Amino acid sequence: MSRPLLFLDVDGPLNPYAAKPERRPEGYTTIRVALHPGRPLRVWLNPSHGPALLSLPYDLCWATTWMDAANRWIAPVVGLPQLPYVDFGDRLLTRRPDGVHWKTEAIVAYAEGRPFAWVDDEQSAADEEFVTEHHPAPALLHHVDPRIGLLERDFAMLRNATLT
Repeated sequence: MSRPLLFLDVDGPLNPYAAKPERRPEGYTTIRVALHPGRPLRVWLNPSHGPALLSLPYDLCWATTWMDAANRWIAPVVGLPQLPYVDFGDRLLTRRPDGVHWKTEAIVAYAEGRPFAWVDDEQSAADEEFVTEHHPAPALLHHVDPRIGLLERDFAMLRNATLT
């Protein structure tokens, strides 16, 4: 039997972008990423997150606007291998009139009925309802504060979640 999936967002959970801009959080390193022409993005990453994520009882998958770029820019800094990713295609950043996050439907489709947890900073009750209505297996939508990123309590909750 396969393990549950863990869908990972970058900005918010791994990169606490909403932290005070003049003060990098303790334990984090700064990288500058030029995804697009213009000013590079400042990204804060914690190298301890990769080993902590790999120790969880999940198969990891990127669920981020970074898509495959997360494998090039984020994974090496936090100590993760190349991971599969949800390709959001033309739905990337597209607002839905029902209030469901633009990632939610694609994540449910990617999971193909497999249990999953999704770590993000933008989920709402509308996403919980959508997953409950459209996904037959257990699922956990876990909100992470984008001012502080993933903490030990988040890892403990994911470790102890019952998704089978």
